[in-house]
Amino acid sequence: MSLKSIVLAAALFVSALCPAYANPTPVPHFQSEQQAQQHCPHDAVVWVNTKTGVYHLKGERWYGATKDGAYVCRKEADAEGDRVTRNGQ
Repeated sequence: MSLKSIVLAAALFVSALCPAYANPTPVPHFQSEQQAQQHCPHDAVVWVNTKTGVYHLKGERWYGATKDGAYVCRKEADAEGDRVTRNGQ
């Protein structure tokens, strides 16, 4: 088996286990909550801390308040591999 076929097999294996890696299309990030809501009218808008990949729900302490972040649709944040905050802040 050649090195090229081993690398290809490994890539297929990883993409099967981690669907987020299989979709290279970046999730759109928005500067305002209104822009995000227009993009996904049937989904919740969340604030993603882009450095940590943790997102916050509306009403939580860090929603729209972290130094590095953006508004995104919750389903798209999940697909991107981001996760909800564990401490409810």
